[in-house]
Amino acid sequence: MNISKESLTAPYLPVAWEYREVAEEEMSKKTRGKIFFFCQEQGIGEGEGSIIELKEIKNEGLFLILDNGTKIRIDRIITLYGKPGAAYDEYDAYGNTCMDCNG
Repeated sequence: MNISKESLTAPYLPVAWEYREVAEEEMSKKTRGKIFFFCQEQGIGEGEGSIIELKEIKNEGLFLILDNGTKIRIDRIITLYGKPGAAYDEYDAYGNTCMDCNG
């Protein structure tokens, strides 16, 4: 999948309240599972574990902190334990574009 560099280095964008609410709910249930997200190193990253904290870092954004120490910016989450995250529509748009069009 061809992911634009802009999507990986994008400045933090505040997310709709429901994404934070889902993260808080999963944290309170101590849910364990996979989280897929955009990241600069691999394009699409994968984290596994349970959320132990939602942490706001000044000038960087709101992050999920997992029990294994992984830090994931909430606005870059594609799926959170199988549920669509704030960046799901952006990810879905890549899947719906013609990757091999000649014009």
